[in-house]
Amino acid sequence: MRKVMTRPRPRPTTTRPPGGRPPTRKDSRTPALAPTPNRTPTHTPAPPAPPAPRLIALPAPPAPPRTIPPQPPPHPTEIFAERLVLVLSGQRPMHWVARHIANTAFDELARLAELRPLCTDGHRPTIHRIGHYQPHPETYEVFARIATGPKLRALAFRLTLGADRKWRCTAVETGAPTPSRT
Repeated sequence: MRKVMTRPRPRPTTTRPPGGRPPTRKDSRTPALAPTPNRTPTHTPAPPAPPAPRLIALPAPPAPPRTIPPQPPPHPTEIFAERLVLVLSGQRPMHWVARHIANTAFDELARLAELRPLCTDGHRPTIHRIGHYQPHPETYEVFARIATGPKLRALAFRLTLGADRKWRCTAVETGAPTPSRT
């Protein structure tokens, strides 16, 4: 399955000038005439204007969170490949997949699980690639490359859609070397 991580977006910068405080409004009126000794003023100077309202720059509203489109459900071939790798590497017991395996494939999987063909040198197996061929609309023949440390192994299995509309594994094979029986 894919995991998508989101990171918070950086906050936008404010629109303030580099001086720190926002510029204040300058009074465009002309200054009052200063009285001269020979002349008396004909009018009184106007009282000082009230201070202009201080402008405060508010931070921009945060951007709406990015919505991640919903991911489609994993394909049955991916689900079964992960399950079979966990059983064949000894990380899960056989009964964990028993209801998803048909009769003859169960016997073959039990034999392979005893050998643990995907468990070598303490490395956890990882699925590198999965492919499939669909010979019939209700059948998939699946192949996968499994990495166990520096080695690549092959895994092949067949999925068949049952009468109850559930996928079941009907054949399992590994490309791992099997010990010779003498």
